[in-house]
Amino acid sequence: MFLIRRFKLANHPTLQLRYYCTPTSSSFTSKKLFVGGLSWSVDEKSLNDAFSSFGEVVEVKIIYDKDSGRSRGFGFVNFTKEDDASSAKDAMDGKALLGRPLRISFALEKVRGGPVVVPRLSNVRDDSS
Repeated sequence: MFLIRRFKLANHPTLQLRYYCTPTSSSFTSKKLFVGGLSWSVDEKSLNDAFSSFGEVVEVKIIYDKDSGRSRGFGFVNFTKEDDASSAKDAMDGKALLGRPLRISFALEKVRGGPVVVPRLSNVRDDSS
C-alpha cells in the first residue's frame, strides 16, 4: 500500500538521509478521512451527523489542544467502507460546516519506528538510483 522512499538533502551535512512514505497508487483511498477547517463549535456528534449520510461511520475524533482544551481545528472520520469515505470526501470537500469551509483528504496512517518526512524543498535529489 505504501512505498518507502529515500532522499538526500543537498548541502546539509548532518541530515543526509530521510525516509518518507508515498502511496503506491496515484488513486490512493482509505477508510479514514482527515477533516480540516473545523469551527471551534463543532463537536464529535455534529461531525458524525454531517458525514453519516454517506455510509456507516465507525469513529469520529476531533483533536483538542491539551493545554486550553479547545479544538485544534481538525479531526478524523473513519468509515467502514472505502467507497463511502471516497463519496464523503468528494461531496464534502469545500462545503461549509457551521460557517467554515472544510478541507478533506484521505488520512495517512502513522508509521512507527522512524521519521516520516514529506519533502517540500525544491533542491531535494532522489537517492534511489
